[in-house]
Amino acid sequence: MRPEMFAMVMATGIVSISAADHGFGIISVPLAALAVVALPVLMYLAAVRWRTFDLRDIDTVLGLFTYVAACAVLASRFADHPIAVWGLGAMGLAGWLSLVPMLLARMWRLGPTRLRDRARGTWELASVATSGLAIVFVAERILFWALIFWGCALVAYCVMTSLIAWRALGEPQARRNVPPDHWILMGGLAIATLAGEHIHAALPPGPLADAVRIVTIATLAVATVQIVPLAITSWRQMLDWPAVFPLGMYSAATFAMMLETGWRPLAVVSLVFFWIAFAAWLAVAVSVTRRLIRLTSEHGLRPE
Repeated sequence: MRPEMFAMVMATGIVSISAADHGFGIISVPLAALAVVALPVLMYLAAVRWRTFDLRDIDTVLGLFTYVAACAVLASRFADHPIAVWGLGAMGLAGWLSLVPMLLARMWRLGPTRLRDRARGTWELASVATSGLAIVFVAERILFWALIFWGCALVAYCVMTSLIAWRALGEPQARRNVPPDHWILMGGLAIATLAGEHIHAALPPGPLADAVRIVTIATLAVATVQIVPLAITSWRQMLDWPAVFPLGMYSAATFAMMLETGWRPLAVVSLVFFWIAFAAWLAVAVSVTRRLIRLTSEHGLRPE
């Protein structure tokens, strides 16, 4: 069991949000229900297997940020239910407060060169989770901390992306073999855009709101620029949860930007990416189900 197992909840939750944005309740509701069931199940499995996680490994710590992001995504999905928002937000924040000190300690121990040698797309999960909590703070009307967390998310994204780019420049092999988790490079900016749009909508008109708007336009633009290179280099590896989440998040981010700016073409972009994300979700779900059936069959667990 991998530390980033909560990516399934992230992907399912964000596709549910995107479906709701476009009025596809028949898709959104079952996906939301599945995510709600999957989160406690995965929490139980993680608790059972906790001793197998090497928390001295930076990849393990960063993978566990999927738990924080999953809580934040579900809180956003149920934003109309204050109890759910506060409960899931508290769970996510507790996880974030536990993981960040461990992450900083391991980054300090490794140093710049060894960080570069190990950097990968999954490392953007720290930024993704932090942006997710910024959205939760907006839902709870705590704008000060929403801005702080959003700023931290952008800083974390810049740091991790710099390390990944540094590694790619020095290792041609890393450029040729792009794993599916590199889609989180785009997803990190997409969720930062979504967080910025939520913050902008909650702020009164003024210089701060204008600055937030400029940053969100920039993050969406950079996320958009990344899509084609990622599609070219890793389209065959899209069938995994780390690739599904960014596609759904891009749909949600462009929809939020459309609502805030009135740029109607973004609604079409959002709809297209929703269907791409949903198709990818279905493909991954089928693949995972087939693997589970095969594993249970090999271990003699399939019912006669």
